[in-house]
Amino acid sequence: MPRKKKQQSSPSLPKVHGIIEGAGEIMEQQITDTLEQNYMPYAMSVILSRAIPEIDGFKPSHRKLLYTMYKMGLLGSARTKSANIVGQTMKLNPHGDSAIYDTMVRLSRGYEALLHPYVDSKGNFGKFYSRDMAWAASRYTEARLDDLCQELFRDIDKDTVDFVDNYDNTMKEPTLLPATFPSVLVNANTGIAVGMASSICPFNLSEVCQTTIDFLKKKDHDILSTLIAPDFPGGGQIIYDKDALSSIYRTGRGSFKVRARYGYDKGQNCIDITQIPPTTTVEVIVEKIVDLVRQGKIKEISDIRDETGLDGLKITIDLKRGTDPEKLMQRLFRMTTLEDSFSCNFNVLVGGVPKVMGIAELLEEWTAFRIECVRRRTYFDLTKKKEKLHLLEGLQSILLDIDKAIAIVRHTEEETMVVPNLMEGFGIDETQAEYVAEIKLRHLNREYILKRTAEIEQLQKDIDALQSILDSRTKVKNIIISELQQVMKKYGQPRKTMLLYPDDIRQEAAAEEVPDYPVHLFFTKEGYFKKITPQSLRMSGDHKLKEGDAIAQTLERTNGCDLLFFTDKATVYKTKASEFSDTKTSVMGDYVPAKLSMEEGESAVYMVATKDYTGYLLFCFANGKVAKVPLSAYATKTNRKKLVGAYSDKSPLAGIVYLPKDGELLLTSSTGRLLLLSTAEIAEKATRSTQGVVVMTLRKNQTLTGACAYGEGMLHDPDRYRKKLPSIGALPSEEDQMGEQLMLE
Repeated sequence: MPRKKKQQSSPSLPKVHGIIEGAGEIMEQQITDTLEQNYMPYAMSVILSRAIPEIDGFKPSHRKLLYTMYKMGLLGSARTKSANIVGQTMKLNPHGDSAIYDTMVRLSRGYEALLHPYVDSKGNFGKFYSRDMAWAASRYTEARLDDLCQELFRDIDKDTVDFVDNYDNTMKEPTLLPATFPSVLVNANTGIAVGMASSICPFNLSEVCQTTIDFLKKKDHDILSTLIAPDFPGGGQIIYDKDALSSIYRTGRGSFKVRARYGYDKGQNCIDITQIPPTTTVEVIVEKIVDLVRQGKIKEISDIRDETGLDGLKITIDLKRGTDPEKLMQRLFRMTTLEDSFSCNFNVLVGGVPKVMGIAELLEEWTAFRIECVRRRTYFDLTKKKEKLHLLEGLQSILLDIDKAIAIVRHTEEETMVVPNLMEGFGIDETQAEYVAEIKLRHLNREYILKRTAEIEQLQKDIDALQSILDSRTKVKNIIISELQQVMKKYGQPRKTMLLYPDDIRQEAAAEEVPDYPVHLFFTKEGYFKKITPQSLRMSGDHKLKEGDAIAQTLERTNGCDLLFFTDKATVYKTKASEFSDTKTSVMGDYVPAKLSMEEGESAVYMVATKDYTGYLLFCFANGKVAKVPLSAYATKTNRKKLVGAYSDKSPLAGIVYLPKDGELLLTSSTGRLLLLSTAEIAEKATRSTQGVVVMTLRKNQTLTGACAYGEGMLHDPDRYRKKLPSIGALPSEEDQMGEQLMLE
C-alpha cells in the first residue's frame, strides 16, 4: 500500500498529486530479454543506417548530404559556404553540424581521400594522409557538387528510385542514388558496425566501367583481366599477388600489401618519399623512423623532415655518407608502415541485408539495381508521352471544326458545363476536354493546332521505342553499356597506383647484413647483460657489478647469434646479440628487463644463445619434475619478440639447463640430497608448456632447489648418486660435501 506524500514545506516546490506505479521497486529481467529489446535494435540501426554502404556506394550520411546539395542547386553552379550546406543538411540528417561537416570533408577534393571526389571544395579541407593537419571551420570554406555527381543524380526526378519521408515527415529523400556507374567500387568505403565491418578498396573508374561492360556482355568474364588491381588516390605501389587478388575478387575478403614510392636525390644525398600507403599517415611514419634511430636499429639516417606543402606530400630523409638508399628503404619497408597491408571486406547492404560479396556478385547486384533504374525511368518517360499523346489526340479532334468548339463554349451558360459539353460534342474524355478548354483564345487558330498535332506521329514512334525497351532486357543492358562508355570517356583517368611484381623486388629484399665476430656473453643473477669482444676482454680488469650481484652465465658465441631470455613469468623474450652494443668489463651492462620492455615485476632468470636452435632445454621444477623441450620449439618463422607459455607454471621453477646434446644432469633437493641422471632417460616433449616427468621423489615440505649440467670431476663418487628413476637421491659423501661443486642455486 503506497504511503501518502507529506505536504511540501516550501511554497516554491510543486505539490505531488500522484505517484508512479512501481517506482522504486527492483524488477528481475532476463538478460536475453534486455539484449533483444534494447541492444538488438541499436545494433540493427548501426548496421542498416550508419556503417555499411548500400549498392549505390553510399552510407545514409553521404547520401543525405549529397542530395541536400543537389536540391540546393549546387550541381554546375557557384560554390556556397560550407556552413550553409551543413545547415540545410540538418533537415535530413538529425545530427550535429560537426558530424555533417566531417562527412563533407571526407567527400571533398581538398581532403584527397577519394579517387573521384563528389564535393568540389575551396579552402583548407585538411589532408587524408596527415593526422595533425586539421581542416578549417565550415564558415571559412566553400563547396559545390563535383561534375561527376551528374552521373549520381541523372534522372533522379523520373521515379528511378524510391523516396521516403525524412525524420520529421516534412521532406522526401531518396533511399538510393541512381548512379550510372558502380560507384561502390570506385571510391573507398570503410565502416565498423556492431558485430561486422566493411572495407572496400577503390578501383580505377575506367577499369571498373570496362569490367562492368564486359560482365554485362559475358557472365563468365575473367574479371582479373580488366580489373587489374585496386587504385588508391594517394598512389603508392601494390605488391602484385595474383592469387591473393583473385581470392579477394572471388570471396570479397583478403588483404594485399601497399608500399610507398620514393626517389633518391644523389646531389643532396637524401630520400624523398612522395606517396604512402592509405592505411598510415605522415606523422606515424616519421615518429616510427625517429624511434628506430633512437633505439640504434637504424644508424644510416642523419635527419628526417616532413616537407609536405602546396606541392603535396613529401618526407625527406637525409642519409649519412656511404649509405645505400635501396638497402635502407628495404629495411624501412620491413620495420615501418611505409609498407602496410590493406584488408578487404566487401560487405554491402542489399535489400536491407548485409552481405559479403566478391566482385562478380557485386557487379551482378549493381546490374540488377541499375536495370531497375533504367526500366523505371523508361516507364516514367513512356507514361508521360502517352499522356501527352492522349491530350494531342483530343486537340486533333477539334481540328475539323474549331468553330463548333467555340460555339459550344460560347453557348454554355454555366462554366461547369463547358467540359461535359465538349466531351459530348466531340466524343472526347474529360482529360482531353479539360486540356481543350484551357487553350487560350489567341491559340484557337488552325496554325497552332496543326503545329501541336504534328507531334503525334513522333510521339507514337517514341512510345513504340520506349515500349520495345521495356520488353527487351538486352536493350536495357545496351543502354547501361552506352552510359558506362560515356562515363569512362568523360571522367576516366590513368592509374595512380603502380604495380610492383615480386620478381622485381626479389633481389632487393636481401636480409640485413649483421657483422659476425666472436664475442663473450655475460649474464648476471640480477639480470644485467654484457657483450664483450675477446680483445677488449683481454685488456680489461674485473667486472663492475651491482652490489650483491654475480655472474650467472658466461658464453662464447658470435655477434650474429639469437638470444633467448627466460623470465620468472613463464615467458621468453627473443632478440639478437647484435641488438646490444659492445661494451667493457668496467660498465654494469644493459639491464635486460628494461632493454626488452618486460612486464612490470618480471625478471630474466636464464639466457640461451644459439644460431641453429639445436639441443635441449631442461626445466626443473620444485615438485621434483623435469621437462625436456627441444630448443627448436622456440624457433619462429616470423620475427617474434615475445613468446608466452615458454614453460609450465604449475610448479615453481627450480632451474633451467641447456644441453647441446643428451648428457647428465645433477639435481639437489632442500634436504641436501643429490641425484645424477642421464637426460636420455627423460622423454622429449614437443609442447613447451609440458609439466614434465617425476625424476626426484620428495617427501612433504621438501622441494627440488637446484640443477646444473654435470661435468667430469664434479663428484668424487658419481655412481653413488646414479639411481633408478624416480629416486629420492643420496646424501652427499664427506668428500663431496667439502667441494664447491655442490653449491647449486
